[in-house]
Amino acid sequence: MRKIKKKHKAMYAPMDDLVTYRALPTREVEYIDPFLFLNHHGPQVYKPGNRGLPFGPHPHRGFETLTFILDGDIMHQDTGGGKDVIEAGGVQWMTAGSGLIHAEISSDKFKKEGGPLEILQLWFNLPAKYKMTAPKYIGLQKDKIPVVTLDNGKVNVNVVSGSWGEVQAPIQSLSDINMVSIEMKAGGTFVYNIPSERNIFFYVVRGSVKVNGETADKLTLVEFENQGKEVKVEALEDAYILFGHALPYNEPVVSHGPFVMNTEQEIREAFQDYQLGKMGQWVE
Repeated sequence: MRKIKKKHKAMYAPMDDLVTYRALPTREVEYIDPFLFLNHHGPQVYKPGNRGLPFGPHPHRGFETLTFILDGDIMHQDTGGGKDVIEAGGVQWMTAGSGLIHAEISSDKFKKEGGPLEILQLWFNLPAKYKMTAPKYIGLQKDKIPVVTLDNGKVNVNVVSGSWGEVQAPIQSLSDINMVSIEMKAGGTFVYNIPSERNIFFYVVRGSVKVNGETADKLTLVEFENQGKEVKVEALEDAYILFGHALPYNEPVVSHGPFVMNTEQEIREAFQDYQLGKMGQWVE
């Protein structure tokens, strides 16, 4: 059984009127290679006539993002040509690679009508060999994501990237990152084996679970040692978790705002390239 190193509570870090908890990085944990960053927005309810999400046009380079839309929606646009509205239950995967400008805002319908909103965005580092790969965007609505049902229907695994057992996900990442979201009914249990050399990402979004004998409540990031393989999870109440694994890159990580590279010089080059328009020109 995998040994738990530490449990970390997400920090409250609101953005304007958007309720936000940051699970990575915090004072206690900088990153879990190659998992760099997790913002948990909501849950909250927006009134009709709201301003929606505040993420207007901004650049990125050197990493990938995975966004889970639990409630509400996201309207995505980028200088690589991606344009999309993803609704509740769907996901967005964006490879920033060599650089692009994108915006993540609420749809006109959501801003007009309001409603519940809960969104999580996870950043994955890219290894040095892929830092300058061509940008790419994939948007998937809920019905395009395979679901594996376990424990007589008490556990539903939404297979987003990589694979779960024999089930292949619709997204295959450049560096073999496996990510799922898991919905659990109270009393539901699953067991999954992950090779000890791979780092695990485990975040409790809602509810409370027991993982490898320890209780983890909502807004908790569980950090594991690289010993043992088995991860056993039991839902103490209805719960929702993000669960993933990947090989660490063991490379220097230098991040500054919207860019994640390997050296300070590469960060300076990223800012310069952005200012020179090499990440595209924003057109509304």
